[in-house]
Amino acid sequence: MKSVALFLALASLMPLIDSVSSLPTEPMIMSRCDAQHNTSLPAANAFLPSPFKFLAGVSPSPGFGEWNSNLWDCRRQEIGEMFQEYELGWLPGPPDHLLASLENNNLTITCSVNSTDITFVVPITYPSGGSPPYPAMLVLEYPTLPIPEGIAVMNLNTTDIAWQTDATSRGKGKFYDLFGADASAGAMIAWTWAVSRVFDALEQLQQNSTDTRIDIGHIGTTGCSRWGKGALVAGAFEHRLALVIPQESGSGTLAEIVDENVWFSNELEQFVNNTNLLPFDHHMLIGMVAPRALLAIDNFGVEWLSPNSQYGCEVAGRLVYQALGVADHMGYSQAAAHTHCAFPDDQTPVVNAFIDRFLRGNNNTDTNVTDTASGAFNQSRWINWDVPTIPR
Repeated sequence: MKSVALFLALASLMPLIDSVSSLPTEPMIMSRCDAQHNTSLPAANAFLPSPFKFLAGVSPSPGFGEWNSNLWDCRRQEIGEMFQEYELGWLPGPPDHLLASLENNNLTITCSVNSTDITFVVPITYPSGGSPPYPAMLVLEYPTLPIPEGIAVMNLNTTDIAWQTDATSRGKGKFYDLFGADASAGAMIAWTWAVSRVFDALEQLQQNSTDTRIDIGHIGTTGCSRWGKGALVAGAFEHRLALVIPQESGSGTLAEIVDENVWFSNELEQFVNNTNLLPFDHHMLIGMVAPRALLAIDNFGVEWLSPNSQYGCEVAGRLVYQALGVADHMGYSQAAAHTHCAFPDDQTPVVNAFIDRFLRGNNNTDTNVTDTASGAFNQSRWINWDVPTIPR
């Protein structure tokens, strides 16, 4: 399973070559976390890495410190650094200046870094009924699943931000106009940066007494296929997203991914042939979203989506939610065969339930969803770690 590469699925896709001995000193792990771990990489591991073990090789214990929400935040940040260094590229912070405007239902965002400016536009489609402020779905490209009544839709043109047509697209797009064509960030981190700027823009407008009619505390994101990959990455790194719905985000082998596109950092290229040295996997990307809500929508009828690996990733990722006491904040629904990104009607109630609970705030809605068409995952083969209880 570790040799199967897909995005939402188990992505112990990439080795750490022997010359890589430590993580960089990039400013993502907060200073209060520095004493909790060191940066030595662990030994090779044929199992899925534990989300609950620091790089120092220890888990919280009476001699190290009991699990608590602050300690989990530190581990989550450490996981985020590993993803950035070895797979996704580095996520820049906010621009030096940001200016937002809203006119004719178009949110216009201008960002400045040093002497360079970029502008991108996010169209907003408001509901025909109900009353503002509206919950919203920030859709990467275009929606391929039904958005219920009463939910606003914001569309992010990802190609405007970072191209990803093929391998020649690297370094092209407005993100790279700001940060340079040689920026380490792959396209998905670039899109994540843009998602964060949408939040910044909405917050700026509301602070300036502009009525955006959007409930900033109840915004979700979704996308299908490559944009499902992007939605998951955005959810992992942008904490203001209340709900993440990646749809059919699988891929082929790692070699195919690296040769085909620029979703990832160039660092991924050295990680094709040996997976067991990697100290993270994509169940931990799911874990980075916790305790916020996540619903994975999958298709068991397309082999190159690697549906069994997706299923294993989701089962393992849900254990982080279990540890935090919110297992029903993470669900997965895997339908039988249908055309890629052609959303089947029988999954509509599941999507509606997650939107009803986590965007509309109806906390009594049942979101304990673990549906699979025919998924198989040998948990004892891949998981050799315990699941703690982490007080929140």
